[in-house]
Amino acid sequence: MTGGARRQLQDLAAMSAFGAAIAPLLKAGDVIALEGGLGAGKTTLARAIIAALGYTGEVPSPTFTIIETYDTPAMRLPIVHADFYRLKSPQEALELGLEDYREEGAMIVEWPDHAGGFTHEAGCLTIRLENAPKGEDDGRIAIVEPGADWLERTP
Repeated sequence: MTGGARRQLQDLAAMSAFGAAIAPLLKAGDVIALEGGLGAGKTTLARAIIAALGYTGEVPSPTFTIIETYDTPAMRLPIVHADFYRLKSPQEALELGLEDYREEGAMIVEWPDHAGGFTHEAGCLTIRLENAPKGEDDGRIAIVEPGADWLERTP
């Protein structure tokens, strides 16, 4: 990932607002690739996006299930929330049949590099979450890299 636009997310409210800004921009076939170390806030941001799309239930981390799905009518758009942390190779991601999920909806992916990455796709919005540098307010910094399809609608 290169430079990218940087956004300060000082607290949970800022993370929720960022997710709410992304949600209305999503369309079928999109991928939100969430990068960052353990505890960086990937699942928190995914939850914020899913809630902003209309889901009111619990959004569990898909670390152990690998994939959680959220369908209409509760949602504006069907969403697949995937966590590829436990995958050993990109081949395992192919075996999950992800393309079938993406025909009608969008996908939010944690640890996208474990599935071979998605940054080469025009419909991929990559967001790297990092801890704010020491001396600054607590929180995260989101570094946003839009694919070609996102250039006109980047949050």
